[in-house]
Amino acid sequence: MLAQAQGLRERMQRLNATKATAVTESQAADLTLTKTAVAVRPIQVWVRTAGAIEKSGRTITVMLSPAEGALVKVDQRVRAFPPEARSSMYQARVTNVSKTADDRVAVTVTLVAPPREGSRWYVMEIVTDRGEHLSVPNEAIIEEGDTHVVYVEQQQGQYVPREIHIGAQGELYTHVIDGVKDGDQVVTFGSFFIDAEHKLKGTGEIAQAP
Repeated sequence: MLAQAQGLRERMQRLNATKATAVTESQAADLTLTKTAVAVRPIQVWVRTAGAIEKSGRTITVMLSPAEGALVKVDQRVRAFPPEARSSMYQARVTNVSKTADDRVAVTVTLVAPPREGSRWYVMEIVTDRGEHLSVPNEAIIEEGDTHVVYVEQQQGQYVPREIHIGAQGELYTHVIDGVKDGDQVVTFGSFFIDAEHKLKGTGEIAQAP
C-alpha cells in the first residue's frame, strides 16, 4: 500500500507541475544522453525455445504453447546456438508449423548449414513480426504500475513527460497507440535521470497527444 501511495504521489507531482525539465549540455555529455525519433518500425517478438537436433543433423522440432505458436509462421528467421557455445550461432528457418491434438503447436526449424559442433541440444530464438507500427525504443519508457511515460524534447535541452498508451511490446521497440507523434524525439539513455530531476524540481506536466 505504501508503494502504491508513493507511486500515485509521484504521478500527481508530474501532472501538477508546469514547466519543462532543462538539461545542460555538460549534463547531457556526462550522461551520454541519447534521443531517438518516434517512427513507424517493425515490432519483433522473439519466441525462445530449445530442442534436440534430429538424425538428419539439420532439423529441430519443438512444442510451443498456443499463445506462442500463434506468432510463428513458416519461413520466419531463427537463431540457433548450442548452450555450451553461445558464440556459435547458426541461421535457420521455420519450415513447418502444425497443431497437435492437445492444442499445442509443433514447430520444425531447419538449419541453413549443418553445425560444426557435435551438440545435440540447441537454444533457439524465432523472430516473429507483429507488423509495422508507430513505436519508441523500449529503453525510453518509464513504467510505474499501469502508467507508461516517455520524455520528449520540447526544444533544445528542454524535456517534457508524456503519458503514452502502448500496444505490442517487442524485443527492441514498443508500439505506441497515442501520446506522441511521428518525428518526436524521445530520450532513451538518460531518461531516468531526467525523470528524477523532474520529480525533484516539480517541473513539467505530462503533455497530452497533440
